[in-house]
Amino acid sequence: MGKIHTIKQLEQKANTIREDIIRMLEHAGSGHSAGPLGSADIFTALYFEVMKHDPKRPEWEDRDILLQSNGHCVPVRYATMAEAGYFPKKELLTLRKLGSRLQGHPERTRLPGLETTSGPLGCGLSQGVGMALAMRMDKQSHRHVYVVTGDGELDEGNNWEAIMLAAKYQLNNITAIVDRNNIQIDGPTDEVMPLEDLKAKWESFGWHVIEIDGNDIEAVIDACAMAKAVTEKPAVILAYTVPGKGVDFIEYDFHYHGMLLHPDDAKKALHELRTLGGKIRSEHE
Repeated sequence: MGKIHTIKQLEQKANTIREDIIRMLEHAGSGHSAGPLGSADIFTALYFEVMKHDPKRPEWEDRDILLQSNGHCVPVRYATMAEAGYFPKKELLTLRKLGSRLQGHPERTRLPGLETTSGPLGCGLSQGVGMALAMRMDKQSHRHVYVVTGDGELDEGNNWEAIMLAAKYQLNNITAIVDRNNIQIDGPTDEVMPLEDLKAKWESFGWHVIEIDGNDIEAVIDACAMAKAVTEKPAVILAYTVPGKGVDFIEYDFHYHGMLLHPDDAKKALHELRTLGGKIRSEHE
């Protein structure tokens, strides 16, 4: 896929994606807002700058693989895929509708471009490690696997089995990206199940760790390049993000992990996104 050449353009894409997420969730009447809004910069970087993929050929054999382990955050992926041209944007408003290709958790067989069906947390990294190992066995050194996980799902032991296996085989063709937004459904992650020292944990399991501001698109792009440059071990990017990024009444509030967006809230959120928090005048006013 062709690259967008400026960070400013990518930031504009991410903001458009956030607006689409709000519209989707309002129309659906249910779904998750904080995580998708917070990770929009990560997905923008992946789809428009980092990954090798082709919206016109979703099954292209030479594509990179992206797995979204935290499947409940899939609105951000749908919105990004539509922005990239995988399907018409008007289809976004079918989110969570009966018979829609855009289910509340991604279903691989419904929508071309999705690599796995996800929902049960903690499974994506194991799937990604298996795919990376298969690519090595098939001598597909030109391809790369990216796995986006939530920080809350690192409570699942399945992840740490995958982390050990990837280190054992020195899988340098996989990059994990942890959306470290510090919230999960029941509260702050470090109250539900403390994760720190998270960097030291990953390093002790044999991974190369890169820490970044996950809402800085340029930092995401650079970190992905650095991860691919590591040749002797797998790499993980701890991407510190603001849950609900761009909408002040959602930011940092764990209740919006899966809270319904009422029409008035959606209108207020769209106003904030369109005006960048009141910094500019919206053409919609």
